[in-house]
Amino acid sequence: MLRRLATGFLRSLTMLALTMLAPTLPAPAARAAEPAVICYNCPPEWADWASEIKAIRDRLGIAVPFDNKNSGQAMAQLLAERASPVADVAYLGVSFGISARKEGVTAPYRPAAAAGIPDGLKDPDGHWFAIHSGTLGLMVNVEALGGRPVPQSWADLLKPEYKGMVGYLDPTSAFVGYASAVAINQALGGSLDDFGPAIDFFRRLSANDPIVPKQTAYARVLSGEIPILLDYDFSAYRAKYKDGANVAFVIPKEGTLSVPYVMALVKGAPHEADARKVLDFTLSDEGQAVWARAFLRPVRAAAMPADVAGKFLPAADYARARTVDFAHMSDVQKTFADRYQAEVH
Repeated sequence: MLRRLATGFLRSLTMLALTMLAPTLPAPAARAAEPAVICYNCPPEWADWASEIKAIRDRLGIAVPFDNKNSGQAMAQLLAERASPVADVAYLGVSFGISARKEGVTAPYRPAAAAGIPDGLKDPDGHWFAIHSGTLGLMVNVEALGGRPVPQSWADLLKPEYKGMVGYLDPTSAFVGYASAVAINQALGGSLDDFGPAIDFFRRLSANDPIVPKQTAYARVLSGEIPILLDYDFSAYRAKYKDGANVAFVIPKEGTLSVPYVMALVKGAPHEADARKVLDFTLSDEGQAVWARAFLRPVRAAAMPADVAGKFLPAADYARARTVDFAHMSDVQKTFADRYQAEVH
């Protein structure tokens, strides 16, 4: 018994000595931090930013966190952080892009592929450039209508049968909301210097109990919570062709608006070198193809695959879509917002 105890004791001492004498091994090297670029207003459910961000990470090794701001919220944050920027790039409705340049929160950067972008869809000094565009209309969950006909005009939305069924994003904050207001105003005989028709329309629509969210409401349309949403064609096509929903897109018979969305480099971007790579990618063949397959019209028209183009409404319907002076649209945005808040909400 004593011999076994002594043997065990000696073995323990030996192991302890070996442990003490063994060289200390370094801890595994920490993984290098993955480069990241902060993009304001890049929500995964909007314009299929989820796929674009995945492609950026796969191709460039740069992470871009999802960001659920809308254009107005992104702009407010850029202004608040002017002295110490957090964002590197921003994705904005064109009027906000123009305003951002005027407010001095953007820096000039022109990717090589921007040379092929038509004038009017890029800032002449490189402070912003369009990456894609959409056409405004009615995204309709047909089943959620409960047997009611699919509305075909802006005027149809004022009918009592659609009470509580119509949604539009807050036009004082979300760019799609403001663009919808401009589309309605132009279609009903107004101009960028006369928003009377749009104000009258929204005042009358208020009596029909509309739903007015501030953020993208794509999922709420698919669930049937919002049967009719003023939104872009690309959202409706995505719902129909990718999510298999019984969704229709209508270009109102009175007419509508096609508008671009833009990217900009933030002045004082903390990760400027990587931010430039991300901006380059959004205009590359691969980046533009992601937008096209999400049913946005890529700013570089050659990137639109024929099989995707065939899923859009006929050209005759798109003939009712117009453009406006986007710089002027930006100039009068606050005037409209102030009037909307005073007279509608």
